[in-house]
Amino acid sequence: MEFKVLLDGSFSDLCKKSISPQYNKHVLSIANDFEEGSWHQKNFHMFIWDNIAETSLSSQEREALINKSSSLLTASAANLRLTDKETDIGKGSELAEIFLYGIMKHHYGALPVVPKIFYKQNAQDNAKGADSVHLIVHGDDFSLWLGEAKFYKSIENARLGSIVKSVKNSLHPDKLKKENSIVTNVSDIDHLIENSELRQRIKDALAPKVSLDSIKPKIHIPIFILHECEVTQGTTMWSEEYQTQITDYHLDRATAYFEKQISEISDVHLYDQITFHIILFPVPNKAQIVEKFVQKVEFLKEEF
Repeated sequence: MEFKVLLDGSFSDLCKKSISPQYNKHVLSIANDFEEGSWHQKNFHMFIWDNIAETSLSSQEREALINKSSSLLTASAANLRLTDKETDIGKGSELAEIFLYGIMKHHYGALPVVPKIFYKQNAQDNAKGADSVHLIVHGDDFSLWLGEAKFYKSIENARLGSIVKSVKNSLHPDKLKKENSIVTNVSDIDHLIENSELRQRIKDALAPKVSLDSIKPKIHIPIFILHECEVTQGTTMWSEEYQTQITDYHLDRATAYFEKQISEISDVHLYDQITFHIILFPVPNKAQIVEKFVQKVEFLKEEF
């Protein structure tokens, strides 16, 4: 992953402020580099387009287009709904989803068992719910990752409430059972999990009749927040000062978020057994990034 990792660890190790429970919370802070006196925009957008297929195409489609990079991009763009052209709050939502799929693949080594944009586009929108769905294999065991992806102009306290609301909604029993059924019913899991015994064990664990209590210790919620940042906007090259400013700010925002999350959703059954990861990434200008992304999508859609 062509970005700088500033923070990557448990909240209890990174932050001096005590919250409870804190052992099930993690912080990942990532930032883009600078080049020739400006934020490295090309590097950022290349990451999006290098990873767009993970969420826009099924596993079989991706395999069919191996070594056909142009066809891969065109087919991926064709499945985008371009919700990024909607209200200001919703702009950048698909971009953020794609970016999270890239982070899950390259940083966590996750498998994209439900390419969400593909299924929203191709199956009567039956994949509503989490913005990303992944499995991570741990030897003969696994964990289930149900992600939230946001792109905001600000991540001050007033904005954090909407994120907490989305996370709480994703943990509703009906939503969790729906996500589990999607994982087991779509064909991608059969192509991505080669070990047949493990594949069947995953399907059995996520079966509708199995209690959610048994799966909650395996659930991870990555909360990815792309956000506009004044410090990044006013910076022209990487420095220790910039790194410190972003690190301090992200720790402050992670603390504020987790405090709000605890106050709002700690009553969720077995909350302390679910693992939460806040992932923060600063950008200089949201509107410019979204506009550039939309322009390329529209161009590729015309080519399809």
